[in-house]
Amino acid sequence: MSDNVLPTQAKPKLIVVVAFDRGEDGELFTAYGPTDQQSEERAVRTAKALSSSHVGVIAWSRDADSALGDYGPPTTLFVSGDVPDME
Repeated sequence: MSDNVLPTQAKPKLIVVVAFDRGEDGELFTAYGPTDQQSEERAVRTAKALSSSHVGVIAWSRDADSALGDYGPPTTLFVSGDVPDME
């Protein structure tokens, strides 16, 4: 029996930042993004930077294999202000 263990590949992740503002009618609208990010750390840095100039910002990630259409549940990395509910 072999003790060799194949390394597991990291699952691809979808990492996104979105910022929101309010229209004259009071409804939230997307003011920035959604933009794909290279890493969760970068997404948090970007979201924090945007939080001072928008009414709401969210950064989130999820495991994603778009080739298979397989998506895991979203994980919130950073949220500030008013953002819509995630579906």
